[in-house]
Amino acid sequence: MSTDHQIQSTAPHRKIAVWLFICCFMVLSMAMIGAVTRLTESGLSITEWKPIAGALPPLNEEAWQAEFDLYKQTPEYDAKHFWMQLSDFKKIYFWEWLHRLWGRAIGIVFAVPLVWFAVRKQIPPGYGLKFIGLLALGGAQGFIGWFMVQSGLIDRPSVSHFRLSLHLFMAALVFALMLWLTIGLWRGTARKITTPKSTIITGWIALAMVSITIIWGAFVAGLDAGMIYNEFPHMGAGLIPPDFRTHATIIGDIMQNPAAVQFTHRWLAITTLCVTGLYIWLRTKSGAVTGDVAALGAMILIQVGLGIAALLTQVDIHVATAHQAGAFILLGLLLNAQHRLIRG
Repeated sequence: MSTDHQIQSTAPHRKIAVWLFICCFMVLSMAMIGAVTRLTESGLSITEWKPIAGALPPLNEEAWQAEFDLYKQTPEYDAKHFWMQLSDFKKIYFWEWLHRLWGRAIGIVFAVPLVWFAVRKQIPPGYGLKFIGLLALGGAQGFIGWFMVQSGLIDRPSVSHFRLSLHLFMAALVFALMLWLTIGLWRGTARKITTPKSTIITGWIALAMVSITIIWGAFVAGLDAGMIYNEFPHMGAGLIPPDFRTHATIIGDIMQNPAAVQFTHRWLAITTLCVTGLYIWLRTKSGAVTGDVAALGAMILIQVGLGIAALLTQVDIHVATAHQAGAFILLGLLLNAQHRLIRG
């Protein structure tokens, strides 16, 4: 069964699309910086949220010592970093400071051109509220980031993996929504497209699977679940880890038990690979392989390979950072393929 889409033809808006492409790239970079921040255990080094004054790092030794003294009062310092000297603290402080600074930069790079385009009345009809919504989501992401950090400053030496997953998912959501608008503005829209309904549905299912897998990836990161069972495909003697059940319910295990969380993330990824493979097959069975589909096929294989490599290397920082970037790139390529399918 095919679905006909009657879409009003519109011209591309390349200048606005370039601006949004830059913003999308900055969000992708933010995800990579966030991965390094987490992997170097730097995320709790700044214990206060100062949206304006916090843009500058400490500028003298007295200020550095004051920041270090605040960090010494955290559970993470007592449990993990009690050995640190000021020189060690400066290294982890850098990554958290850069992470927050990059977030501010994204806000400026998005907001200032938005005002410019609005003043010059160059924003396409119907996009004004969408852009304001993206700006609001970006602001909310800053609050969510601090909400996440707060969970590691009270009575535990790490952030809540639930709040971490919310923070990462919100970044992916902002990236996805922004990229979808960007692609449409870059290409314009077609007049009429005939698309098999089954292919469209499969594409949306693949996007949902990628999103869910990203969430469980954040669970893995937050619980340090990637540091155990560093083998593939087995987890211990079999495919299912012997300590899969430690909670009263399976739901509790797959969301809080590190072994079960890693198991779930593994098989979500494999399921995502299969669904994406089905989507690619549906896209290509009646015609030549297009560039967007070929790129998607290559990226899903690369991303699964990076996930396995991250396990086998016991979460090497370079591999794990590439794996997080790969999740966003895969999400972007799938969005691009789906957009071309239904919008032309």
